[in-house]
Parts: sequence; structure tokens; C-alpha cells
Amino acid sequence: MNPIRLLSASAQVAAHLRTELDRGRWSGGMPGVNWLAAELGVNRKTVVGALRQLEKDGVLESQGQGRNRRIIPPDGKTARPMRIALLGHEPLVSTEGYLVELQHLLIAAGHTAFFAKKSSQDLGMDVARISSQVRQTEADAWVICSGSRGVLEWFCEQQVVAFALFGRREGLPIAAIGPDKRPPVAAATRQLISLGHRRIVLVARRVRRMPQPGRSERAFLDELDAHGVPVGDYNLPDWEETTEGLQELLTSLFRVTPPTAMIIDEASLFAAVQQFLAARGIRVPQHVSLICTDADPTFTWCSPSISHIRWDAGPVIRRIVRWAATVSIGGKDVKQTLTAAEFVPGGTIGPCAK
Repeated sequence: MNPIRLLSASAQVAAHLRTELDRGRWSGGMPGVNWLAAELGVNRKTVVGALRQLEKDGVLESQGQGRNRRIIPPDGKTARPMRIALLGHEPLVSTEGYLVELQHLLIAAGHTAFFAKKSSQDLGMDVARISSQVRQTEADAWVICSGSRGVLEWFCEQQVVAFALFGRREGLPIAAIGPDKRPPVAAATRQLISLGHRRIVLVARRVRRMPQPGRSERAFLDELDAHGVPVGDYNLPDWEETTEGLQELLTSLFRVTPPTAMIIDEASLFAAVQQFLAARGIRVPQHVSLICTDADPTFTWCSPSISHIRWDAGPVIRRIVRWAATVSIGGKDVKQTLTAAEFVPGGTIGPCAK
């Protein structure tokens, strides 16, 4: 019987780092010792030993004291650090936790990652204005958050190196990822119907409605239809994407035949709907049930608990970092990925009021 070979701490870290490098987590330059030690929860000495082992293995190359090691790409390909611009959907998107983490990981991989000066919403979701900003921005690649069909088509037509984070990317030759919300949206709709709700409204942004309903919106409408609930513009209403436009929509909905249940796309819109209802004495869930299509850190402080759809941002972030690693060595990546999402029932849904 061969003796069991126990790996030292530095060898274990080296094996882990090699796996991460093979997956394309970093390209160009390796993160520094202090960053890796904090990331892995080990001491600096262990990290230094692991990096030296990777140098011996020909995976990394020393750049001299005080400088991060260079990653030696496979097959002799040379990675180049890229300037990656992140085009947010709305002005405050740069404060989203997972996007901040994405920016940090891209920088740790040796790239320059920054948010574009203006978001798509700042530019009125206008393709011409967005394309003008792209041309005026010094960037080698773009990450487009929640891009409309028209915007993503423009990026594909111009052959700009780009990644679609969410948005209407189905069938386009562009790398993309997003949570698959169809199953949880269908599950949420079924639960509302089982509680006696028939007047159910999904409030979604225009990018999710036009030029035709998106995947999760179609799942919602299909579920209503499958249970014999008449489907029309009432269920997926059109509205002007402004503060005033949302208020007009809600006022109109609750004027004559108020919905008994609402599914709200995005936490920011969910908060606005809650405020509207509270100001008019409409109680949740006694008068109307509410579900948000995303999770939000503020939900942990809410009582009753918020019914919502949950998904893990980790696979989303790692996928984009791997895409950056591939294109930085001249590779092509247009793979589109869906990650898992689940419906989390909470205290904001209840039986339909009689």
C-alpha cells in the first residue's frame, strides 16, 4: 500500500490557485500577496510559498520586488490587460454590492475596470446616445447591465467586445449571463392563484416588456392563462419609466379594479410601490399581496418578511471574470448562461381579500 501523501498548506493553496487560473479567474497580473492572504484566510508566508511553487511550475513569472507576478497564459498566448467599462442600467447601479465586487475582481485580474460616466437611464435608453458615449470612452470591452434589445443589437452589429449582464440577449451573438427567473416567477404566480388571486399585475420596466415580453414575463402570462385567468394589458401594463409615470400607473390601477396581488420587478420599484400603498392606507397583505423579483439587503430588516426571488451573484461575477480572461488572450466567447433562482415566500402574500 502506498503511503498517504499529505500536502503542505502552501501546496494546497498552490493547487487552489492553479485551479482558479485554469478557470480564468485572473489574467495578466496575479493579485498581490496581501490580497490573496485576506481572500483565502491564510497567512502571508503560506501564500508566498504557493506563488513560488507556481513560478517553478511555469504558471507565473516574477516581475521583480514589489510588483505582482505575471500570469503565463496557456498555449503561449499573451494576455493583455484590458480597459473594461461597465454600462449601468440606472445612475446608482455602481453601488450594487455584486457590481462593486465584480469591479474589484476585474482589477485584481490585472484589468482597468470602471463605470461609464452615464447610465443607460441617464441617456434615455436611446441607442444613438449610448453609442455616442461608447465611441467617446476609451475602453477595450464593455459589460452592459440590463441592456435593451436595441442596445445589445447595436453592440453586436459594431462588433464591440461586450458582455450582457441580464438584459434582452436571447439569440444574439454576445456572451451573457443572468438568473433564470422563469421557474420562480411561475411558482410565485401559482401560489397567488392558489390563494384565490385573479387580478394579478406584474410591474416591469420597458426593457422587460418590449418589443415583446421577456422570458420571466412570458412565464407569468402563461401561468395565468394555464389557470384560466384572462390575460391582457392589465396584467403587464405599459407605463412611462419615470417617478411620475410609476405614480400615474399605480393611481390608475387602484382607481377602479385594484389588483389583489402585484409582482414588482426590482427592489427599487418595490419600495416605491410600498410607499404608494402606505400613503393610501392600503395594507399588505390584507388588501394586496406583494412579491419582489429580486432580493435586497434591506429585506432582512422587514417585518413581515418580504416575498421575493433569490439568486446567487457569485456564479454571475465569476462568469464575467472568466469571459474577460478569454478575450484578453484573443479568444472568442459568446456563450450565454442561466443561473438558478428560487421563490422565497414571505409575509407579504396572503389569501385574496373577499
